[in-house]
Amino acid sequence: MQSGSAIIAQRTDDGTTDTAEIRALADAAGYDVVEEVTQNRAEDSTYQFGRGTAETLAERVEASGVTTVIFDNPLSPQQTYEIAELCPSGTEIIDRYRLVLEIFGQQAGTRRAKLQVELARLRYELPRVQAEIRLEKEVANERRSRNGLGEKEDRRITDIKDRIDRIESKLDSISDISDQRRGKRREQGFALVALAGYTNAGKSTLLRRLADEMEFEPNNHDDLEVSAEVEDRLFKTLETTTRRAEVRGRKTLITDTVGFIDDLPHWLVESFEATLTETYEADLVLLVADVSDPLPELREKLRTSHGLLGDDVEAVVTVLNKADRITDAELDERASGVADLAPNPVVASATENEGIDALRGRIVEQLPNWKTSELTLPNTSETMSFLSWLYDHARVESVWYPGEREEVVVEFAAAPTIVRRATAKADTISV
Repeated sequence: MQSGSAIIAQRTDDGTTDTAEIRALADAAGYDVVEEVTQNRAEDSTYQFGRGTAETLAERVEASGVTTVIFDNPLSPQQTYEIAELCPSGTEIIDRYRLVLEIFGQQAGTRRAKLQVELARLRYELPRVQAEIRLEKEVANERRSRNGLGEKEDRRITDIKDRIDRIESKLDSISDISDQRRGKRREQGFALVALAGYTNAGKSTLLRRLADEMEFEPNNHDDLEVSAEVEDRLFKTLETTTRRAEVRGRKTLITDTVGFIDDLPHWLVESFEATLTETYEADLVLLVADVSDPLPELREKLRTSHGLLGDDVEAVVTVLNKADRITDAELDERASGVADLAPNPVVASATENEGIDALRGRIVEQLPNWKTSELTLPNTSETMSFLSWLYDHARVESVWYPGEREEVVVEFAAAPTIVRRATAKADTISV
C-alpha cells in the first residue's frame, strides 16, 4: 500500500503544534513521512503558511525528493495551486480531508463502503470545482464568450450533483435493507449493542473479549464478519463488524463501527450516515475511549464523540479502556477529569481482560428491560417444536410438567415483541 514519501505541513493559530495524528493518518495511507514543516501564525490566504515558510517548504521538498506534501490544514483550491507552483514540478499537494478520503478509498471493500467513499469524494470536489470555475472566469476576463464558458462549467457542476443524487439513492436502498435486518434480529430476540469511539481506542479488541466463540455463518449473513481485525492502524475497515454475544443470558449482537477522528467536516460525516446508522439504531452504545490519552485530549475526544452521536442514541455507557497503560493515580485523575462527560464509566483493559465482567453487568443493566412470562401448553410434538423456537429467541427460566404430564408449563424472559409472538404462537397450538 506504499504511496511514496511525504513531508507533513501544519499551521496552527494557538502556538502549539501537534503532528501525531496527521502522521498516523499519513502512515495509514501508506506514506513514508521524512520530515515536517510547521508554523504558528494566522492563515495566509495565498499559501496557508506565510510566504517565507512556504518557500522553505518548497526547498525541503526539492532537497528531500519527496513526491507529496500533506497539509494538516484544509486547503482552498487557490492555496493548493500556489503551493504547487512553489514546489518542484509534479509534487502532489493534498490536505487533511483529501488524505482521509485516500485512506477510505484504500480500505473500502464492500459495495456500501465504496459508494460512501465516492459520495464523500464528490462532496469534497464540488466546492473546489465551483471555485476553479470562478478562477477561470477571472483569468478569462471576457476573452471568451461568457455564455459558452458558463454552459461548459454548468455541465461539470451538474454532472457532479447528478452523481451525488444517484449514489444517495443507492445508499438509501442499502439502508432500507439494513433496517429490515435490524428489525428481524430484534424479532429473533437479539439486543443491539454498538461500539463507538476514536480509532485505536481498542474497540476491536473489546469486541473479541465480549463475543462468543460461535459466530453467525458468514455465508448466511453477508454483513457479519467471521472475526474482528485488531491492528494498531487507523481505519482498518470502513464497514461494521458484528458478532454474537450472550451477555449474562441476554442474546446480543455487538457491532464494531468505524472509528472517529478529529475535525471531520459535516459533509464527510453525512457521507457515512449509512454506516453510522448502525450506532444510532442500537439499543446501547459503548463509547470506548483511550484513558491513557492526556486529560485535555481525552476530554476533547469524548466531547467530539458525544457530538457525533447526537441526541438520537438511546443509551450510552463510556468505557475508559487501556487502563493498564497508566498508574492508579493517573487513572483517578482521568476519571475525575471527565466526570461531567462520563459520569459513571466502566474502567477496563481489553488486552488484559480486566473490567470485562463489570462491563457485561453494565450492558445488561442498560439494555431495554425484558418481560417475564409464563405459558401453559398441551404436551404435544407441536409444543416441543415451540419450545425449541423459544430457546432460540428468549431466555427459558424453567419448564415443568404438572399432574399427569398432559401439560407443559414454561417460564421465560424476553423482549416484549418476543413475548407477544410467543403468546400468539402458543394460542395456535391445539390439544
